[in-house]
Amino acid sequence: MGESLTIPVPGGGAMPAWLERPARAPAGVVVLLHEIFGLNRNMQALARWIAALGHVALVPDLWWRQAEGVALDPDAGPPAWERAFALLRGLDEAAAVADLLAALAFARTLPGGNGRVGSVGFCLGGRLAARLAVRSDADCHVSYYGVGIEGMLEELRGLRAPLLLHIAGRDRFVPPAAQRRIIAALQDAPLAEILVHPAAGHAFARAGARSFDARAAAVAHARTEALLVRCLGL
Repeated sequence: MGESLTIPVPGGGAMPAWLERPARAPAGVVVLLHEIFGLNRNMQALARWIAALGHVALVPDLWWRQAEGVALDPDAGPPAWERAFALLRGLDEAAAVADLLAALAFARTLPGGNGRVGSVGFCLGGRLAARLAVRSDADCHVSYYGVGIEGMLEELRGLRAPLLLHIAGRDRFVPPAAQRRIIAALQDAPLAEILVHPAAGHAFARAGARSFDARAAAVAHARTEALLVRCLGL
């Protein structure tokens, strides 16, 4: 059973988060970074999946500075998308990265954790996971269909930990030209691993949604879990 908690952040604020624990401890902690639709049922389901694999799952609410408790359904129609994109336009990404650095530090000290921590992000969260691979001391990072990564390739030359990038071959938000730039820039980087899912579209790992692609998600999750076990322990 998951639980709500808050994470202290710089400046004295408190960022809400969702926590799922595995059956056994100690375990590594995976900080899950949500899509623009917030800490919704899909993210809670992903947290349960991470916990079932034997890791602690911590899901910070990235929208808390604008509106707490955002949990949108991407299949609910235009109002949900309009709300999500309005939040994205209002995002202070530097503040979000600072919040996530605080979340990673908090994760290292969680009771039941083993001191190791990684990030796994989706869409917007995938972009932030890539930033954390440069700016944090976390042990590993995974980006699922991260948007805007082609614009931060120079920064990604400074990778500090393993970064696994899942690219959806039919991603309408990351067009083929952008995919080629990412692959060309990172395919020989020692700490980067790129897995292209040729037939999958954006948000292929969003279980229960219209965008879900069970085969691509299974392949991606297997590779993700192999990295998490290697870097965070069993």
